[in-house]
Amino acid sequence: MCESTPAYEKLIEEYRQAAVRHADETGWRTDGDLGYAWIFCTTDISIFQFTSTRSSEVPKQVFGTGPLEGILVFDRYSGYNKLPVNIQYCYAHLLRTVEDLGKKFEFDQEVQRFVASFAPLLSEAMRIHSLRCTDEAYYRQAHRLRDKILEVVNAEAVHLGIRNIQDIFRTQEKRLYPWASDRRVPAHNNRAERDLRSTVIARKVSFGSQSLAGAKARSVLMTILHTARKRLPGGDLESWFKECLDIIARDPSVDTYSLLPPPFINSS
Repeated sequence: MCESTPAYEKLIEEYRQAAVRHADETGWRTDGDLGYAWIFCTTDISIFQFTSTRSSEVPKQVFGTGPLEGILVFDRYSGYNKLPVNIQYCYAHLLRTVEDLGKKFEFDQEVQRFVASFAPLLSEAMRIHSLRCTDEAYYRQAHRLRDKILEVVNAEAVHLGIRNIQDIFRTQEKRLYPWASDRRVPAHNNRAERDLRSTVIARKVSFGSQSLAGAKARSVLMTILHTARKRLPGGDLESWFKECLDIIARDPSVDTYSLLPPPFINSS
C-alpha cells in the first residue's frame, strides 16, 4: 500500500462505510516498469493508488478484514471477488461479451436471436439507475426487467457461446441483481471509469511516474484533490487548494483531513 497520510487513511475509513462503492484499475508505469493505477470511489470520495502490482492484496488493504455493509461495483476482475463485501458486477463488460458473440457468429440464427433479445435487456438494466421516478415505480420496473433477464438466462440453448454467458448469470446470480433490490446500486461501473479518465490522459502525456516516491506522492495528492473537487459546492478547486496551502504554510502540523470539504449525507 502506498505511503499514506492521516487524511488518506481517514478517507479510506469513509470509503469503507459507504453504501455503494466502485473500484477499477488501469496500467501505469513507475520508473519504466509496468504497474497499475487503482481507483476506489464513491459519489464524494476518490482514493487513488499507484502500485507495481494488480494483486488482490491492494484492494484487501483498502477494504480491511470486514465484513462491511453496502455494495462494491466492479467489472468482474477476480482480484475483488474475496473482499468482505457484497458485490454488483458491471453489466457493460457482459454486454460487450454478448455483442462480441454476435459479431463472431453473425450467420448463426440462434446466436443472433439470443443477442437481439439479451443485449437490450442488459442496456436497459444499466439505464434504469438514472430513472427519475418513485421508489415504487422503480422497483416495479426493476423486478420486471430482472425477470425478463432470468427468462433469457434460463432458456434452452444449443450454442456453446450462449450457454457460457447463461452460466455466468446462473452461477453468479447473487452478484448480478443487487440493482433490482436497491436503487442506489447501478448495474454499471461508470463512476470508477470516469474517475480514472484523467489518469489515462496523464499516462499518455507523462508515461507514468518517474520514481516510486513520485507514485506515492501522486496517490495521496490525487486522492485529496479529486475528493475535494467532488465535495466543493461551486467546484472552485483552485481557490480551495490555495487556501489550504496558506493554512499549511502557517501551521505545517495541521491535519489535511480537517481542510477537506465535508462529505455528502448518506454518501454512496
